[in-house]
Amino acid sequence: MARASDTQGGAVALSKEGLPAWLRPVAEAGETVQPLQLSRFLPPEDGGGRQSAVLILFGEGERGPELLLMERASSLRSHAGQPSFPGGALDPQDGDPQGDGPLRAALREAEEETGLDPAGVQLFGVLPKLYIPVSEFVVTPVLGWWREPSPVGVVDPNETARVFTVPVADLTDPANRATTYHPSGHRGPAFLVESALVWGFTAGVIDRLLHYAGWERPWDREKLVPLDWRS
Repeated sequence: MARASDTQGGAVALSKEGLPAWLRPVAEAGETVQPLQLSRFLPPEDGGGRQSAVLILFGEGERGPELLLMERASSLRSHAGQPSFPGGALDPQDGDPQGDGPLRAALREAEEETGLDPAGVQLFGVLPKLYIPVSEFVVTPVLGWWREPSPVGVVDPNETARVFTVPVADLTDPANRATTYHPSGHRGPAFLVESALVWGFTAGVIDRLLHYAGWERPWDREKLVPLDWRS
């Protein structure tokens, strides 16, 4: 079985071998979903934007399947205080942005931000590259299975406020779902979980994964949560 054992130039590969049955719908969705099915914001055709990657890491906790998230420090210039997947920009040592560079970057950033041991993570899929216009990031979402969980927590308080897991059951609970609206007029899906409002890019990807994996339950899309201009 392929494992990501070295984030600094070692072999990083994708493998679906041994995935738990509950995770297979996510793996299948990752193989078939098209870019516009995930977001209307796609990378610039001229190749512009800063290449980055995030790790969408599924594990099993006391309440069943769960997802690893972190909350960005409130002092950061970009997406301050916002819950997100671990991740960030590709570094030169990560390798080819069009090859396995995003896989290595997703693991490296997750280790740097949460203390995660990459050796316990099995990468099993990659979603289409997406775009975050406000920060000009071209993001590759990398799917992972936390086969051998390791302790996680805040590594650098200047970057991360907290690290936490969210049960998938809470993400699919209609009571925890809402729509955010910004003074600019933009609306998007959101999740009220673990004393956090998950919105923006992260919530959009989670929303689409739940939908295409067949886990989504009907929810009230008219339940609105306002954002302010600083968001």
